Order: sequence, then structure tokens, then C-alpha cells
Amino acid sequence: MIPDETEANILRHHYVDKWPPGTIATTLGVHHETVTRVLSQNGVQPHTLATRPSMVTPYLPFILETLKRHPQLTAKRLHDMVKERGYSGKPDHFRGIVARYRPRPTPEAYFRLRTLPGEQAQVDWAHFGKLRVGRALRTLWAFVMVLSYSRQIFLRFYFGQSMSCFLAGHQQAFESFGGCARVLLYDNLKSAVLERQGALIRFNPTLIAFANHYHYEPRPVAVARGNEKGRVERAIRYIRDAFFAARTFSDIDDLNAQANAWCLTQASERKCPEDATLTVHQAFERERSRLLPLPSDAFPTDDRVEVSVGKTPYVRFDLNDYSIPHTHVRRTLVVLANQTSVRILDKSTLLATHPRSYDRDQQAEHPEHILALAERKQQARAQRGLDHLARAVPVTRDLLACLAERGLPLGSATAALLRLLESYGPAELEAAVAQAIASDTPHIHAVRQIIEKRRQESGQPPPIPVALPDNKRVRELSVRPHDLRSYDQLTQEKDDESNNSKH
Repeated sequence: MIPDETEANILRHHYVDKWPPGTIATTLGVHHETVTRVLSQNGVQPHTLATRPSMVTPYLPFILETLKRHPQLTAKRLHDMVKERGYSGKPDHFRGIVARYRPRPTPEAYFRLRTLPGEQAQVDWAHFGKLRVGRALRTLWAFVMVLSYSRQIFLRFYFGQSMSCFLAGHQQAFESFGGCARVLLYDNLKSAVLERQGALIRFNPTLIAFANHYHYEPRPVAVARGNEKGRVERAIRYIRDAFFAARTFSDIDDLNAQANAWCLTQASERKCPEDATLTVHQAFERERSRLLPLPSDAFPTDDRVEVSVGKTPYVRFDLNDYSIPHTHVRRTLVVLANQTSVRILDKSTLLATHPRSYDRDQQAEHPEHILALAERKQQARAQRGLDHLARAVPVTRDLLACLAERGLPLGSATAALLRLLESYGPAELEAAVAQAIASDTPHIHAVRQIIEKRRQESGQPPPIPVALPDNKRVRELSVRPHDLRSYDQLTQEKDDESNNSKH
């Protein structure tokens, strides 16, 4: 591409000054092929520009015919075809010749689309990078719905493009708008269109059921016709520039809270493109009453996944494990998941409900599931304690290995470490175990003495037993240990009295 000013100078020198292409190229400091191309694009016949015979001349009829039938054919492929027919020119020179003769597409004109209030909304997904959640790196997607008349925006972020997120975004948008538009425009995404052959469309059956529930018409745009849903495309660009750029947030819930506030304030206060005398909020207030009313019951939007359970009482779903009763291992169960919870069912029987985690390799547990299994298998309790210690204080593995080498009982050591973990916390226990191993005294008593010494040096009160009543005054009460030498004095006084009585 060359500047418009340079192109204007080429045309002026050709039509006014009658300069040949070589003189124009030398004067303006551009390649002569550039001058030839500009003149050709502006109606100057190629033969009037030629100053000497060219080796490509015999192949021009073939080149023109091929470009007429295949206007998008690359210059490299066309060069290979011409080379097979005897052409000996270089690819770089040939590329300029193809650019000169390639037919230019006719610019397409579009009608300006206008819609009635409440008639149409446009829907799309937008990718907004990655977000770290604990040890998991999640993809951040934005669900965007725009009312075509008022340009009111609904924005909600999700960790994925599942059907559950897709339908939940619709429901939350309908609730935010207070109604539903009569027609919703979609791109040809899999959540909406499973297959398309020209005008024949096979919709996603779940979306059809959802649309029937809310009484709107799902309508996919034509292939490669992004202009048909330009309102949501422009809204996404507006979101990237005016909302997401340089924004800080703690987690996805915080991001969604900020997005909701932004949609109701800054995004609603801009001018409405349909009527510059109104803001988007004012136009939306006119449109709100024209939206379809919502049904009294919500459409179920949970993801449904069948999972096979192994020999441990956990269901694996979306990188994490969720506990179930041990009586349902070695079965195929059903997981119903939404953005906040995970429900596990055996046919129609609900087995467990857990808060959903977007971290990875986490274990969501109900204590009764684990206690029931521990009562069933006594050995499971010891193994459970070892697993708990290994996750909370990994260095305890080295301590238990040292005890095993010395032939000491591991069951009592595990129980003692669990009591210390419960009383002092993982940080103190980790420091004490590491110090005991470093000083070559890998023993439970040494660990207990180190913890107690660190507590006394820091001036911390003794740990509170779990059996204490739930009373703040009792739990915060600090008791100083009494000096036992006073008891020795009492014993000595009794001995003196006994000796006096004998005399």
C-alpha cells in the first residue's frame, strides 16, 4: 500500500505531465511496478504502459482466464502453473504482474439496519484471556447480549462456553432486562447450530427447547456475514476498550459485580445510536415494555455429565474430586453442575451436593461420607490421617519414614502429629518437624518440645482444647503454670511437724 498523496501524484504526472511510468517512478522514489499498478487500477490499459516486450506477454491470456475463474488464487500457485507452461521469470517480479491484473472485487453496499423496540437482540461470546484460580489456569469468556434498538448491554463472565453457561447467560440477561426480545441473532456457534448446509440449518435441540420455553425465535446469521450482528460485535469492542482494559479484580465474582455496575452506569449513559437525543438508558426504558414477558418457571440450565466412579468414594468432575457415600462406588452416576454447585445423583436419587470449585485437584468432602467409610474399615482411618498430614504438612512424610526405619510404631505417631496439627496449625508443626529432622532427633517427643519452646519464646498462650465451651471469655483465658517448688515447701513443713511430734 502507498499513501493516497503518492497515488494522486502518479495520476497527475501521467494525465497532466504525460510522463512515462519510469520517469514517474524515478521522480517519486517508488518502484516502477507500483506506478504501473496504480495506472492499471485507474483504467490505463496495460499495453499503453509497456515500453518493451515482456516475457510474460505470451502467458497473459492464460493468466487473465485463470484469475477470472479463480480470483483468490495466490500469486505463488499461479507462478507454478505458468512455470510448468514454460515461463522462466522470477516469483518476485511475477507477483507484481499478478497484482496488476487480478480483478478487484466490487465493493458491496449494505442497508442500514433498523429494528423496532423489543424486536431483536444479538448474542455472542468473546475471549478475554486466562485467569489463575488456585493451581488452575482457566479460560475467561464473556457472554454478551445487546438489545438492537436501545443498545442496552448485558455482560457476564464465565469459565467456559458450555451449554450451561450459554443458557445461564440468557436467563440472567432476560432477568436483567425484565423480558425477552422476539428474535435473538446468533453466530454459527455449536451451542446454537449443530450443522448447516446453505439455507438448511440443524439447531441444537437444547437451544430449541430453551427458545420454546421463553417464546422467542433463534435466528443464526448467514455464513461470513458478521455485519448482520454488528451491534454485538461493536459492543464487544466497546467492552474491551472501555471496561476490561487495565481493570483490576480479585476473582470472577468481583469482575462480574464490576461488569454489572458498568452496564447500568457508564454503558447506559452513552448516546443511543438510533436516536441521538436519547441515552441508552432512556431508549431502554421505552423498549422495556415491548419485551416479551418471562414465564413463571425457569428453564433448567445445569450441565449433565455421566461419570464412572472408581474404588474411592469420589466423583471426578472438571479437574476436582467430590465425595459421595462409599456405598455407591464402582457405579456410573450423573453430575448436574451449574456455576455455583455440583449435584451428584444415582438415577433420581440425590447423593450429594457440593459447592463448585474452579481450582484443580481439590477434594470437596462431606464429613459423614468419610466417617462412614472409616467406621466400615478401621485401616482407612489411619490411611486417612496419613493423607491429611501429607497434604497439610508434607515434611511429616520424612519424619514418619525415619520412625519406620527405627522400628517405632507409626499409628501412635500419626495420631500424635494429628493432635499437634489440630492444636498448633500446619505452619508451627512444619517448622518443628523440620527442626527435629535437621537436629537428628526425629521423634514425636522432640517435635512436641520444639513446638512448646517456640510457643513460650513467642509469648503465645497454650492451645485451647476442642472440648472447651463456646465461650469467648473461657477460650481467651490465659493460665500461667504454677511454680511447683511451693509444693516441695509444703512437703518439707509436714516432715518437720512429724519430727517434732516424735520428740
